[in-house]
Amino acid sequence: MSSQIKIINSRSRNRAASTLRCLPLSRNFYIDAQRQGLDAELVFYNKTEYRASRKKWFKSSDEVEAAFRWMIKVGILRREVDGQGLTARIRLTPLGRQLLEKNPNLPSLKANFLERSIFRLLHSLSFQ
Repeated sequence: MSSQIKIINSRSRNRAASTLRCLPLSRNFYIDAQRQGLDAELVFYNKTEYRASRKKWFKSSDEVEAAFRWMIKVGILRREVDGQGLTARIRLTPLGRQLLEKNPNLPSLKANFLERSIFRLLHSLSFQ
């Protein structure tokens, strides 16, 4: 059973790391997501601060929100909670922090063709 858990953890980490490489978000985004809650509109309008170099930016705050939902699915982000429940703001999860502590440059690394193709396919299928 222990080896199965290690395999699952390894796959989860690999999928999360691949997602970090595929998305156009910079290290600054993840630092701010750890320190304070961020919402899609704020991120969208702060392109110069949150865009990873040489990566295509989102067309709208709705696309940023879709990316948030994907990162929540793979375990990088979580919704912030207040006294009335879930909010539109997100925070970094322990998995996200671990990946970025291990490799702070992960968001700026370029994903290979296979990673980008799989990411696009899975991302498009999950939001249809």
